[in-house]
Amino acid sequence: MTSVIHWEAERDAHVERVRQWTDPVKERRSSGTRHPVLDFLFTYYSHRPSKLRRWHPGPGVVLTGPAAREYLRWPVYREVPDGVTLGPLPESRKETVLFVRRLLTATAARTPWFGCFGLHEWAMVYRSDEVRHQGWPLRLGAAATDEVVESMPVRCTHFDAFRFFTEPARPLNTLQPTRDTQVALEQPGCLHAGMDLYKWAYKLDPFVPSSLVADCFQLAHDIRVMDMRASPYDLRSLGYAPVRIETAPGRAEYRRGQAEFTERARPLRERLIALCETLTG
Repeated sequence: MTSVIHWEAERDAHVERVRQWTDPVKERRSSGTRHPVLDFLFTYYSHRPSKLRRWHPGPGVVLTGPAAREYLRWPVYREVPDGVTLGPLPESRKETVLFVRRLLTATAARTPWFGCFGLHEWAMVYRSDEVRHQGWPLRLGAAATDEVVESMPVRCTHFDAFRFFTEPARPLNTLQPTRDTQVALEQPGCLHAGMDLYKWAYKLDPFVPSSLVADCFQLAHDIRVMDMRASPYDLRSLGYAPVRIETAPGRAEYRRGQAEFTERARPLRERLIALCETLTG
């Protein structure tokens, strides 16, 4: 156990850090406005802004001082001679931790693959009269967007992206991912696998240090911006210059971004795997 005396300063620094993301979404919700890029981080991902702001030290840390007792409102915390600390992982949480460990370990062991070029967003509007982001035009128009999908191999390995493909787009994918094949197919070059590190981090809450949750959120935020810049939507009025994956230079730009995000995700994935190993013994 490590005793932390000045933990309140660390807590306050965490809150200040994440407010750059939680304050804008709170303001948008109060005004009834939507953001096609950033709201995804609080709608598709179920961790509420209030939970992202909440600070937890993670396992093996003893919070000292009178204020530490506030953590006893959560049953997973307990008093020890020096202060307050997390108790052992409840038996009901072990299955989730084991799955996260299995998925992330399998993903980390694979060679990253960078040949998808973000076509999943294009496949989600392929031959459809409806778009996921109402009010935002397709940069090339519907017909030309369909032509891009038909002119390039569609190689999505991520089930939670593939499941939003339109019905006509599904047969075009070289793989047919399912929930059951998730562990067998996820690979570290996938932008969605990188974004999902945030999901796996908050699924372990509060048994994960909030600094790691925030680091994963930062990565998810940056990947989401890249993901939507490469999408078929015209988001230039929001300040997002398109990554024109329908062109060779655009595909090269996308591949470079994918490689950079893969490297950023690697240590976060390793930290989450190590945490899962600690939690399950």
